[in-house]
Amino acid sequence: MDKRSKDDELNDELNIAFRYLVKKGVPERDAEDAVQETAFKYLRFSDSIRSSKIRSWLIRVALNYYYDQCRKNKKYILSIDENLSESSSDEFPEMIMLAKEQRDELYMLLSRLRPRYRELLLLKYESELSYDEISKLLGISLSSVKTNLFRARKKLLKFYKEANNER
Repeated sequence: MDKRSKDDELNDELNIAFRYLVKKGVPERDAEDAVQETAFKYLRFSDSIRSSKIRSWLIRVALNYYYDQCRKNKKYILSIDENLSESSSDEFPEMIMLAKEQRDELYMLLSRLRPRYRELLLLKYESELSYDEISKLLGISLSSVKTNLFRARKKLLKFYKEANNER
């Protein structure tokens, strides 16, 4: 039972890392490869990782693996694609299209942000990491995380208002 619950917990954390990579703009196939390599590395080094830091470790290793593969292959693909397959089939087509348009608008606004701001927002709100986890993951101070997240939210709101002609 304990072994099974640890496997389930690891699987959940790997799914979060996968979703983070996809939201960051990594193609799904590359994200799958990165997560698979991350799982392998986790199994090799699991005894040296603190259990409270698993999620941030998995995300950082997967992201680093993806960047390494990009450098080796000299390709950098960071497009923000959204699959309609996430929508449930019982929704009305209008609702599906409206949700897709809202996601597209959000990702268009996110793409206008600095890469650091975009990464912080995705880590905080998509991956649901705490300030402390983000700080350790990115190797920056806690106050820097809080300050930059505040600025990122403020900038995103400014872009949103500009796009919707609000003041």
